Amino acid sequence: MIREINESFTDIYFYLHAAHEEPISHQNVRILQLVQKKQFVMIRDIAEHLSISHNTASEHVKKLVRKGWLKKDRDEQDQRKVYLQLTDSGLTMLKKNTELDEDKLRVALFKLSEEERNKVLEAFQLLSEVSK
Repeated sequence: MIREINESFTDIYFYLHAAHEEPISHQNVRILQLVQKKQFVMIRDIAEHLSISHNTASEHVKKLVRKGWLKKDRDEQDQRKVYLQLTDSGLTMLKKNTELDEDKLRVALFKLSEEERNKVLEAFQLLSEVSK
């Protein structure tokens, strides 16, 4: 079952993924994802999540800040703490590199009956919930 799910997932991703317009590394996508999914992300969290050094994580963050995809916010209570947040352009870049192309997905879903579309949605929602 695991193999079949992975094969289906990679097919879905391959055929329905949006075309990349601007190059971004896999690690940088993972950083943007972490910042989107978790609250109060700091550089040390990125280093731990990606199993890289603090310095390497810091360099990645600097690059993402320069590109305008992340911004840094200091904690009001403790100025030593710096939290990362996605900018609007960072969210756009993340969506382009992690989500399915809406037009391609719409075409694929149109080929299914309403009942089948609802099953697909329910399956994805269920898998999403148990993944968290």
